[in-house]
Amino acid sequence: MAVTYHLNQFPPKTLNLVQLIPLIGPAQAALARYDGILQAIPNPQVLLSPLTAQEAVLSSRIEGTQATLGEVLRVEAGDEDITITPEKRNDAEEILNYRKALWNAVNGLERLPLSQRLLKEAHATLLQGVRGRNKDPGQYRSIQNYIGMAGCTLETARFVPIAPNLLNEGMSNWEKFIHTDFSDALVQLAIVHAEFEALHPFQDGNGRLGRLLIPLFLFSKGLLSSPSFYMSAYLETNRDAYYDQLLNISATGDWTDWCRFFLQALKIQAEENGQKARTILALYEKTKQIVADQTHSQYAIQALDFMFRMPVFKSTDFIQLTGMPESSARRVLGQLREHPDLLSQIRPAKGSQPAIFGFRDLLNIAEGAIIL
Repeated sequence: MAVTYHLNQFPPKTLNLVQLIPLIGPAQAALARYDGILQAIPNPQVLLSPLTAQEAVLSSRIEGTQATLGEVLRVEAGDEDITITPEKRNDAEEILNYRKALWNAVNGLERLPLSQRLLKEAHATLLQGVRGRNKDPGQYRSIQNYIGMAGCTLETARFVPIAPNLLNEGMSNWEKFIHTDFSDALVQLAIVHAEFEALHPFQDGNGRLGRLLIPLFLFSKGLLSSPSFYMSAYLETNRDAYYDQLLNISATGDWTDWCRFFLQALKIQAEENGQKARTILALYEKTKQIVADQTHSQYAIQALDFMFRMPVFKSTDFIQLTGMPESSARRVLGQLREHPDLLSQIRPAKGSQPAIFGFRDLLNIAEGAIIL
C-alpha cells in the first residue's frame, strides 16, 4: 500500500535536537570553511562553472538520465559529430536547462525572495524545450501524481503526494516556513527540501528543482557568498537511502532521521566541494602563468577565464565571445593549441565546421575521472 503525504504534520511539531546538535556544529563548520574558499576565488561563477555543470549532470542522473559531463559540454559546444543516442542528447538538453534555471533563479533573487514565484520561473526554464515541456512548465499540477516503479498505478505506487485541491495551501505553508525564524538554518533547509519533495507540486522536474533549492537557500540566507554548492554527488551515490529517508517522514512522522541524514550529507559535500574548489583554484593559478608565458598577450586573462567558463568550445566561439579583437583571438588560440598541457582537440575543423577543443585538466577535476 502506498505511503501518502503527511497531511497536517508540517511544519514538524517535534524534532529530537539532542540527536541533531552533534551534527549541526560540524556541518556549519564545514560550510563555513567552504565559504572561505569561495571568498578567495576571484569569480566563482566562472571558475566553478564545470562543477555547476557536473552538479546538473548528477542531479539529473538521480532521475535516470545517463549523459556524462563531457557529452553535455560537447552538445553545448555544438559538436554535430558527437556519437550519442537521441535519448542522451535529450538528457544533455535537460541538464543544460538545470544549470540555466539555477542562474536565472540566482538573478531572480535580486528582485524576489526565495518564493513560490521564483520556483515557478525556475521550473519553466527547467522544462523549456525538453521532454517535460507538455507538462505545464511553471504551473502547479491539477492532477494527482504518484511515485513508484515504471508502470505502477496509484494503488501500487510507493508514495502519493498531496492532493491537488490542497496543493496551493501546502505550498503557501512551505513558503511561510522558509521565512520564519527557526532555531538552525541548516535544519530548516533539511525540512524545506524534504517538504518540497513530499508536496511534489509540479507534474515533472520536482526532484531536480528540489535539489536546486539547496544552493538557492544557502545563498539567500547568507550562509554562502555564492550559490556554488553541489549536493547531488552524495545524494546520487546514496540514492536509495535518500529516497528511503524522504519516504520515512510521511510513513512514520519522524523528521529527525531525515534531518540527521541531510546534515551528514551537507557536511560531507561541503568538504568535497571545498577540495575540488581548492584544486580548481590551484589549476587556475598554474594555468594563468602558462597562458601568460605562452601568449605574451594583454588578453591572457580573458582567454583563461573563457577556458574555465566553457571548458569545451568551438574555435569560432573563442574568437567571438572572449571579447578580444578577432585577429588577437585567432593568434592567442593558435598559441594555446601549441602548448601540450592546455587544450585537447576533440574535433578537427572540416569544411564549414570549426574545430572543437577541450580544457582537459579542468574537466577531469570536475568529473573526478579522465574524460578527455
